[in-house]
Amino acid sequence: MKENNLIYNIDATHSGSTSSRRFIIAGGGTGGHIFPAIAIANALRKIDPNTEILFVGAKGKMEMEKVPQAGYAIKGLSIAGFNRSSLVKNITLPFKLIKSFWQVRKIVNEFKPTAAIGVGGYSSFPVLKYCQTKGIKTFIHESNSFAGKSNILLGKKATKIFVASDGMEKFFPKNKIIVSGNPIRRSIAENSILRDEAIGFFNLNANKKIVLVIGGSLGAKSINEAIALGLDGFVKNDIQLIWQTGKSIADQFAQSAKDKKGIWVNAFIEKMDMAYAAADVVVSRSGAMSVAEICAIKKPAILVPYPFAAEDHQTANAMHLANKNAAILIKDENVIVDLVNSVIALVENTAAQKTMGNAISKFAITNADEVIASQIILNIEL
Repeated sequence: MKENNLIYNIDATHSGSTSSRRFIIAGGGTGGHIFPAIAIANALRKIDPNTEILFVGAKGKMEMEKVPQAGYAIKGLSIAGFNRSSLVKNITLPFKLIKSFWQVRKIVNEFKPTAAIGVGGYSSFPVLKYCQTKGIKTFIHESNSFAGKSNILLGKKATKIFVASDGMEKFFPKNKIIVSGNPIRRSIAENSILRDEAIGFFNLNANKKIVLVIGGSLGAKSINEAIALGLDGFVKNDIQLIWQTGKSIADQFAQSAKDKKGIWVNAFIEKMDMAYAAADVVVSRSGAMSVAEICAIKKPAILVPYPFAAEDHQTANAMHLANKNAAILIKDENVIVDLVNSVIALVENTAAQKTMGNAISKFAITNADEVIASQIILNIEL
């Protein structure tokens, strides 16, 4: 997939004062929402360094930590999603929703945004919904091939809707859709880190192959369990690991790798550009943002779709690549039996790695953040 050609040459002073643009970016919950949001914010600031940006997220979620680390202010809402595993925990949900709308009202009226941008997550809906009632322009980014219910509702009054791929007319008004791709972190899109530097960062051996295992920012139970059970197999075959376990029972998995050489393990990888540069093979869930990043780095990948994703969209994402010989798909139900053997076989097959790397590179889009930012600026000027 070629670079988007929708970027317009926009002068920061086009509408007069360069300090007149103020954006609220709402959403979060997972890295798949947070990092694209930060990428969009950075692209807006690149167009006009004086642009004012305020993030709005959910209290207690990872955006409250990651957004300030990226240098942006954030306000937290007292909001939560519907808990399917425990109905009792949903008793307070209506009160939290009401409180969050009052919080949103205060934030919007004080900040007075030029426009609001929703990237998905609990906080996105109340922010954009309130802005729409105030006549403030709103923009949505939908990363998946199956749109979420909140975005479908918001899309009816949104100014523009940015999507990752074609065929989204079944969810949104056709005249509002812009196919932008998914914005990835600029550090990954422009990754120029040398392999030896990256391997040194993780204190690994440059003469041995490296597998990067990422289950998402919150972790992937089945992938983690399969890797933990197969650690001896990796060591025996001289294969090293960079293993992001996610926060869920991270200590247990770290303990399983204790005293095993060539295994780097942590709950979260702060420098994903280093991890991608070091890796020969990637193992990952197939969420939209993970797939976008893997395509951009052009590395062979084994994808394990999360089986309970809405409309099973992770399987659709993985199948799209697997059908083009650009990735290997392993169903979650088979991961314990098949994953480690498949990883070892791929690591030992350099010809297959090269073929997959070439195939997956055709799906890379590395300028989605710039497309989205330029289109937002263009549309608020209309």
